[in-house]
Amino acid sequence: MTTNARRPDERDESGAQNFIANIIEEDLASGRHSRVVTRFPPEPNGYLHIGHVKSICLNFGLARDFKGVCHLRMDDTNPTTEDVEYVENIQRDVRWLGFDWADKLFYASDYFDRLHGFAVELIKKGKAYVDSLSETEIREYRGTVTEPGRPSPYRDRSVEENLDLFERMRKGEFPEGAHVLRMKGDLASPNMKMRDWPMYRIKRAHHYRTGDKWCIYPLYDFAHSLSDAIEGITHSICTLEFENNRELYDWFVENVDVPARPRQYEFARLNLTYTVMSKRKLLELVKGGSVRGWDDPRMPTIAGMRRRGVTPEALRAFCEEVGVAKANSTVEVEKLEHFIRGDLDRRSPRVMAVLRPLKVVLENYPEDRVEEFDVPYFPDDAARGGARKVPFCREFYIEKDDFALDPPDKWHRLAPGREVRLRNAYIIKCHDVIKHPDTGEVVELRCTYDPASRGEGGAEGGRKVKGTLHWVSVRHALRAEVRLYDRLFRDERPDLVEEGVDWKTGLNPESLAVAEGAALEPSLATAEPGKHFQFERQGFFFVDPVDAKPGAPVFNRTVSLKDSWAKIAEPKAPPKAQERPKAEEKAAKRLTPEERLAGLDPARQAEVQRFEGRGLGREEAIVLAEDPALGRLFEEAAAAHASNLRGVASLVINELPRALKGKSVETLPFGGAAVGELVALIDDRTITPTIAKEVLLAMLEKGGSPRAIVEQKGMRQVSDASAIEPIVDRVIAEHAGEVARYRAGNQKLIGFFVGRVMKLSNGKANAELVNELLTRKLG
Repeated sequence: MTTNARRPDERDESGAQNFIANIIEEDLASGRHSRVVTRFPPEPNGYLHIGHVKSICLNFGLARDFKGVCHLRMDDTNPTTEDVEYVENIQRDVRWLGFDWADKLFYASDYFDRLHGFAVELIKKGKAYVDSLSETEIREYRGTVTEPGRPSPYRDRSVEENLDLFERMRKGEFPEGAHVLRMKGDLASPNMKMRDWPMYRIKRAHHYRTGDKWCIYPLYDFAHSLSDAIEGITHSICTLEFENNRELYDWFVENVDVPARPRQYEFARLNLTYTVMSKRKLLELVKGGSVRGWDDPRMPTIAGMRRRGVTPEALRAFCEEVGVAKANSTVEVEKLEHFIRGDLDRRSPRVMAVLRPLKVVLENYPEDRVEEFDVPYFPDDAARGGARKVPFCREFYIEKDDFALDPPDKWHRLAPGREVRLRNAYIIKCHDVIKHPDTGEVVELRCTYDPASRGEGGAEGGRKVKGTLHWVSVRHALRAEVRLYDRLFRDERPDLVEEGVDWKTGLNPESLAVAEGAALEPSLATAEPGKHFQFERQGFFFVDPVDAKPGAPVFNRTVSLKDSWAKIAEPKAPPKAQERPKAEEKAAKRLTPEERLAGLDPARQAEVQRFEGRGLGREEAIVLAEDPALGRLFEEAAAAHASNLRGVASLVINELPRALKGKSVETLPFGGAAVGELVALIDDRTITPTIAKEVLLAMLEKGGSPRAIVEQKGMRQVSDASAIEPIVDRVIAEHAGEVARYRAGNQKLIGFFVGRVMKLSNGKANAELVNELLTRKLG
């Protein structure tokens, strides 16, 4: 792929937090525009997701900040995938985020007559022609990334013949695929989009707005650019994958008589760890039953996040923090969760809920006695939000995890013979443990309470104990469904899978768990759908707006109080670069992270804490602290690519030692900056992770810049569908037997097809795009 040359009036777009805002400021100051008009143009073929939030906030935010206007336009040019359900949910999502288009709601289908007129205009100017080649033949004639295209035998049809054929296409005289209208571009252009890109195709499908009026429909690039021009858009803002489309965008706008000449600007899309952003993949999850619909709280859709309890304020703050840049990067989902927690912490009343109940009986508490404690909803600000009465009696529940028969050191919760304080109540002491006669499981605790210790401070001169537990009265407990949602994927980069591997294998089987037998304080019986709460010591929860019923709330966990994922996902410590005696190595394998940490000197322990403070997992931090040379290399690499420290750490800790094969880090012919540059190439999808391993080997051999190695050896990933499709078609044509077996139900063969395409492309094809093309073509 090539990089488009900068237009004469184009400015440097690389350094600012929001370079597009700088461009708009210059345009207004110079008089190029007197008013800013942006647009958010979703295709109504699915629900919007977190990636769209960034675009919505950018387009509507820029219009607001510069006192302009932002249009909402449905780019509805493909009737086979679009539906009014999607249109309605798009409008709901944009409004929920806090933005309003007033009377500026438009549809590309509003312009079908005008777009048809523009197509006729291009034919009359000799700049468009009706081609009768098949789809496969068109791809073959278009050439490849290394070979120029060839002219179609129909390219020189007369204007009259083209007008006649196009009119007959419109009237429905031809079947689908018989003809296509193409622009006359440059067949030798390095930009594949300029090699006679299609403008109109025959599609016999009912459109949800125009009905059966049309049987020809404009393609995206043609309709999108000219719709912008019709509406007078001043700044057409899109994501970086449309950078190659910019030249085509300009060509359409400049070659027909339109009322405006909009400019296209590209920004880096939002990529999140543990998340997929492809609408096709999200639809696959919905249709395949992996989730419970587009609004499943595990989905990254706006509808899913809204149902989970994420607020629009948190999403807007997150997008503002991420900023608008020109280079692709991947944002750690922990950053999004940080903003969600911060917002919910301010708005959520505190209540008590026991999710895995263990019964406690106070033997010295009267059986018929019930006390009520006045407990504020916001303990740090009692005047805010009022209080509720929490009943207390002889029997109550605590969390199973808050009790240990054989407690470890520094255990500050309940154990035999130990004391804890019950939140807002008394100090209790455990005397007896009752176990199930068959399983030996602890089912009940027998305790006593100190009557003089009521309240947080107690009456005995403020007698203190180290542990404080939440609890719920057995007699008054509300039984409700509590859904514990976690990340939908267990892999940090679920879109980057090895060749031939189904991306859905990365789904997290524990992304939803229901807290069976959960016991909640009775005040929650009246909790209304759409309300937020903090379950003390548990997390932030939201009353499900769909399944909750009066008196029977259903709670969705929005986010935990602390990030528990790091410990679950942190990789096992790899072998160190230096050779170690086998006995020492075996001993190290038997040590837990805590034991390894305890074995470090104070300076190294401080290093572990510093690395953890930067977002690394415990074992990652220990590996870097144990090996100062490796730690220094990480620091240098992190300075060069600070937007993905986990990715940098993974390459330094995992891939590099494997490639070194026992050699010392000090022998490297390159520094940490080169490592950071290599991770950046993966993150911005210049290369695949597989190719990155080859680049690393080349760096170990001769040193040098990874980007230079990629360019010199032609290792850049190919993400242009028009360049990959001929290879996909060849593989399908050459393996008819495998195709038949795949279509008969053996879908595991998808790995075979992906592998063949990757081999023929020398590993340079974008594996995600290859998988998408194969899935579509194989049916």
